[in-house]
Amino acid sequence: MHKKLFIPGPTEVRQDILEAQSKPLIGHRMKAMTELYTGLISKTQEILATQNFTFILTASGTAIMEGAIRNCVTKDVLCCVCGAFSERWYKIAKACDKNADAITVDWGKAIKPEMVEEKLKEKKYEAVTIVQNETSTGVRNPVEDIAKVLKKYPDVLLLVDTVSSLMGDHIKINDWGIDVCLASSQKALALPPGLAVGVVSEKALKKSEIVAGRGHYCNFIDIKEYFEKKGQTPSTPAITLMYAMDKQFDKIKAETMENRYQRHKDMAQYIQDWANKHFKMFPEKGYESVTVSCIDNTKKINVADLNTELGTRGFAISNGYGKMKEQTFRIAHMGDLTLEEIKELVSNIEEILKL
Repeated sequence: MHKKLFIPGPTEVRQDILEAQSKPLIGHRMKAMTELYTGLISKTQEILATQNFTFILTASGTAIMEGAIRNCVTKDVLCCVCGAFSERWYKIAKACDKNADAITVDWGKAIKPEMVEEKLKEKKYEAVTIVQNETSTGVRNPVEDIAKVLKKYPDVLLLVDTVSSLMGDHIKINDWGIDVCLASSQKALALPPGLAVGVVSEKALKKSEIVAGRGHYCNFIDIKEYFEKKGQTPSTPAITLMYAMDKQFDKIKAETMENRYQRHKDMAQYIQDWANKHFKMFPEKGYESVTVSCIDNTKKINVADLNTELGTRGFAISNGYGKMKEQTFRIAHMGDLTLEEIKELVSNIEEILKL
């Protein structure tokens, strides 16, 4: 029996999207590939309302996290750490031999604009990394407000991980001045894992031109030059995944991002109201995610047992991440899930726990 996924990735993928992958293969250097890939780039830019350089990489979003560091930082970077995935970016910066400083807050807390401004006043940084939606804690960092701070420091690039928020949450790449925006296919895009999306500003590209050691696979300049020359990717892409992405982007355009965002907000509100009634939300109030709710296990239920029983009914949720296992549990409401499906899940949880 298939378990419907209410986990923060991979998310549930609709049958018609899965079937789109079964089209006959084309050569990755054929004209048909150019048409497919250039069409995907145009659709991505249209959906995200940006003309910034956009590329789709056959990789996890982590690859573009590393790419952003290697392309945009020669030495000093400020990393905002509030959970496992924001910490990953900090570790990546260290692994790339950069001078990385961190703003670190407790899990469940958000990074505030004043914290960033305080650091930027103390030291000259080339870039700031921030995760909009920290999947491990269900915290939504106020990127739009942090971006206002960055506008006072025009030489500092804003690098944003939107892996679990892009095309689910509200994101204005141009208006906010995001220099590198990155995401993965298996989250709010509601696609199988394997593709990563990168959107890079002209300012970040200019910086990349003068940075040494950009690496090979995620070299922004090489990817851009190859696209301008061939309309393709330098390395062999996951063509079948791109078939699925092409169909999904048509569906997202038909829904419109405004309606998609509202649907995510409605699902989030329902889960958060329910969680606060029976348990307690883990993130500090006012900074709850739009795409995944992290719930404080105040009733000390056995989350693993709950998930086992849910599995027999055709559902799957997530335990707490890492050190928060059994202390919290997570319910994702992202991608193509609907409020009706969320209500069905909650009804089953209430039956099992006799709430």
